[in-house]
Amino acid sequence: MGIRPIDRLAADRYTIPAIPEAVARYAQVPDTLPVGSPGKVGVLDLVFERRGERTELTGHYQKTPLQIMRPLYHDPSRPDLACVMVIAVGGGVLQGDRYRLDLTCGADASVYVTTQAATKIYRMEQDYATQLVSIAVGPGGSLEYLPGPVIPFAGSRFYQRTRLTVDPSATVILGETMLAGRLARGERHAYTAYCSDLDVHRPAGDLLFADPVRLVPAQAPVTGPAMFGGHGVLSTLYVVTAAVAAGDLAGELHEAATRSGLTGGAGVLPGGAGAWARLLGPETPRVTATLEHLWDIARRMTIGSPAPDRRKP
Repeated sequence: MGIRPIDRLAADRYTIPAIPEAVARYAQVPDTLPVGSPGKVGVLDLVFERRGERTELTGHYQKTPLQIMRPLYHDPSRPDLACVMVIAVGGGVLQGDRYRLDLTCGADASVYVTTQAATKIYRMEQDYATQLVSIAVGPGGSLEYLPGPVIPFAGSRFYQRTRLTVDPSATVILGETMLAGRLARGERHAYTAYCSDLDVHRPAGDLLFADPVRLVPAQAPVTGPAMFGGHGVLSTLYVVTAAVAAGDLAGELHEAATRSGLTGGAGVLPGGAGAWARLLGPETPRVTATLEHLWDIARRMTIGSPAPDRRKP
């Protein structure tokens, strides 16, 4: 019997089974295009493998509004590195949208993935929107995923679940940035609900760590201690690696974070699986510049080369 092909547009592929109640409570069939309609389901499934002297894209499936152009090799210090830019052609996330992104990095492959622009989550009068991100990195592989900032507009409802499966000999650098709203318009925490879950596993299924975020301004303050405070931008960098001692990496990241003048710091991930850093600041340019500096430090210590220009096409 042959292997049954994956139906990437089947509802169970882009539907997240367990959604936080703060978001799920708004579930309904919109008066506009319902879930599953053309343009409402974005799917991107990318497979990378080492081929000779560089990493090649060996598997590629895309469904608008998510798509990519061909991989580029513009990192002068890593000519083997496949650099990919994810494009959301819809311009933003709307009610009833369901996105799924799968990234598979094979043994000894090296991949860097970013997005063309910030992810704008528009006001929603009915239902909600979700994004499911699944990342798997094989032995000796390295994957860097640093998408642009997420901007939740007033009245938006959004849930993202990110699952990483990382081989013990692999390295993953993951960066996330969220704004409190459209800061230039004076909009802060006017979204209805912003929830996310990150969980990181070994190939056998062992959980390394999880990082949940629940921001529901109408239910609980989001500007107090251990939350946003009075800041407008939140960024987090996760580095899952065994290439360098976790304490050494966390120490370098913490020193750079404290020197930045922003609120933040760094520490060791559970079980010594790597390090993480979190930053809070008043505006996007300062926070993202510091995040990129931390990325550069992590990259030099784990991969042995400086970070490439994120804005280079």
